[in-house]
Amino acid sequence: MWKISIVAVLFGTSLLANAQQRPQPQVVQWQLQVMRDGQQIDSFDGTTTVGQARTDTHHKMVQHNVGCKDQPGGSIDLSRTLTVSPLRADANQVTLSIDTQETLEDDAAQQTDTGCKLPPQPRQVNASHPGLIAPAGQWASWTIVDKNPNLVYRVRANLTDTGSAASDAANNAN
Repeated sequence: MWKISIVAVLFGTSLLANAQQRPQPQVVQWQLQVMRDGQQIDSFDGTTTVGQARTDTHHKMVQHNVGCKDQPGGSIDLSRTLTVSPLRADANQVTLSIDTQETLEDDAAQQTDTGCKLPPQPRQVNASHPGLIAPAGQWASWTIVDKNPNLVYRVRANLTDTGSAASDAANNAN
């Protein structure tokens, strides 16, 4: 009977030791600013576990005056969908995978042959960055569109205190 008790205690101690050695998942806090021609037009932020993804969509409905009588025309949904997935993280840098789908409109309004206003034409932009490296606490930039308009994403990311503590514990255990 006492042999079974000793085996149970040893087995339980072994399980407890293994449970304590498993590192907690790393959690990344990130911010993304959308810059159009040097001006911030939108922002996203989140806290995401390494290996997971977060998707957010922002909508901006715009309406333009059109025609020769300069009357309100149909509205356009300028949507922006962003998926951010932290791939790797440590105290020095975070590597993020970013996918985006944007509906933009041209800066210049068009006109008919007779000089009546036409609404700016929307266009769809899809972009993907498989591994943007953001030094901890510093901004990293990714140019989505070079010109007409210039569209740049600025990203800042770092491990959260939970993620840092888990990372430190894992490094100390090894």
